Amino acid sequence: MSDPLLSLVAVGLLSISCQYLAYKIRLPAILPLLIVGIVVGPVFGVLDADALFGDLLFPVVSLSVAIILFEGALTLKLGDIAGHGNMVRNLCSIGVLVTWVVAAIAAHYTLDLSWQLSFLFGAIVTVTGPTVIVPMLRTVRPNTNLGNILRWEGIIIDPIGALLAVLVFEFILASQGNAISHTLITFGKTIGIGSLLGLGSGYLLGISIRRDWIPHYLLNTAVLTIILGVFAASNYVAHESGLLAVTITGMVLANMKDVDVEDILEFKETLSVLLISGLFILLATRLNLASIEAVGWGALVVIVAIMFIARPLSVLVSSIGTGLKLNELALLSWIAPRGIIAAAVSALFSLKLEEIGYEGAEIIVPMVFLVIIATVVVQSLTSRAVATLLKVRAPAPTGYLIFGSSKFNRMLAKEMINQEMTVTVADTNWDAIREARMMDIPVYFGNPMSDHAARHLNIATFGTVLVMSPYKQLNPPIAYHFEYTLGKEKVWALTNNEQSTRPSHQVSKQYAKKLTLFDEGVTYGYLASSVSKGATVKTTRLSEEFTFEQYNDEYGIRVLPLIAIDPEGKTFTFIDGNSISPKAGWRVISMILPEADDVPV
Repeated sequence: MSDPLLSLVAVGLLSISCQYLAYKIRLPAILPLLIVGIVVGPVFGVLDADALFGDLLFPVVSLSVAIILFEGALTLKLGDIAGHGNMVRNLCSIGVLVTWVVAAIAAHYTLDLSWQLSFLFGAIVTVTGPTVIVPMLRTVRPNTNLGNILRWEGIIIDPIGALLAVLVFEFILASQGNAISHTLITFGKTIGIGSLLGLGSGYLLGISIRRDWIPHYLLNTAVLTIILGVFAASNYVAHESGLLAVTITGMVLANMKDVDVEDILEFKETLSVLLISGLFILLATRLNLASIEAVGWGALVVIVAIMFIARPLSVLVSSIGTGLKLNELALLSWIAPRGIIAAAVSALFSLKLEEIGYEGAEIIVPMVFLVIIATVVVQSLTSRAVATLLKVRAPAPTGYLIFGSSKFNRMLAKEMINQEMTVTVADTNWDAIREARMMDIPVYFGNPMSDHAARHLNIATFGTVLVMSPYKQLNPPIAYHFEYTLGKEKVWALTNNEQSTRPSHQVSKQYAKKLTLFDEGVTYGYLASSVSKGATVKTTRLSEEFTFEQYNDEYGIRVLPLIAIDPEGKTFTFIDGNSISPKAGWRVISMILPEADDVPV
């Protein structure tokens, strides 16, 4: 494809197609991106990143990786390491070192790499990452403890593993043709400059955000350009120290008090998706299939060592004193897919090392890509069966996520908790969330379909989502998001009674099918009005003497059944048109309007 414009458009179209395919088949997007890049690159020769970008390829990749590392570092809060148990802390420290050493030894003796390149490869493959772990956990559904360990390991280890790889890379560059004393001086200079600029820029940027020196509409753009400036300045002062500088900048911002980085993080995550999608396809087009063939069976030996020696050993060492059972350790040993940071960082380092003529550097990218493909494919296909065999799968989730924290929603959530149901209320309104917290209701403050929610809101515990907020523009995307995550017939929303009368308020037929929560005509306004008139939410136990029919007859139009609970604790949500028939021994949660004489004036 000789036309640069057509090539760039083709990369964009292929990128979004791969992301959509991954969405539909519920696999990490990295897998189709890499495969498509290999197909259109070395297999058919349709795209060639070197021909497309020429001398700009390395700067483009460098800036992209700098943004990706900065975004990853923004998620690393030191409190998370201590706040999620000894196992997470150990996996992200001792476990990283064990994996690093084992992978390096395997690469050195099997692939005949130098010790420097072997330790660089080992550092790169220590990283898992949430982009590959989270989709896998949705399918595997391990018990809550294991799910939290794997999720938080992926979140925290991203910047830690990347930082280790950066340090090893800096050491390799510093040692080029130098005596050991000069190597240490050069390495020290690189680390010092990168750390100093990272700490300084992170602190100054944090102060600027805290004191609102940057207008809100300029904040995301300003942070992006400043980070790229820090990267370039650090590289200018000390060769190749920029990656370290931007990583430390992100860590400083994430851990400064009273500095809200959520808007920045959301913007950077969106930008990272764009960069990663295009970057992976372009980098995969540079793969040399001949170099993969030259590695031969050695690649298989290294992959086996990483999956069956390094990971189990790191889990075993990290588990000392944690009290985890053998079957739980076995599942943790099996799930460790490599992801985005590994691919991006390996491509950047390989480009630089090839540029300076470092022998053996061309093997790094193919080997890392093979590790990614092997771990993602094998573990995605087998982890569910392994978890079932080990008896560590959680039962089908029965918890409720309620989007919207209105007074009625809080009353319903509190009564559900009283009936020993799992429920979390989410809202973007802090005042409403604060009221729920004062009632001891578990809450999530923010958009429940954001990437922040994917990290901090344990979706695996929810079997049903009730969309009951007044935010008419936000309700539909949230419903679709959770329908994809949980499946159909798991997400229901309140009707607005406007889609049939107001053309401007028309919704899609697919979404209209979800607007049937509780009963026909039950809107947000109706529930709010009922509460203002003194309506209550309470539970009634049915019996042979007091049936559901008698229950309805007693209260008449004053009762609105909401949720039914059978004697085994299974829950059923009342939906317009469904045929729930509670029997003796069941409990029914309902909203009951006061009698006319009791309505407050």
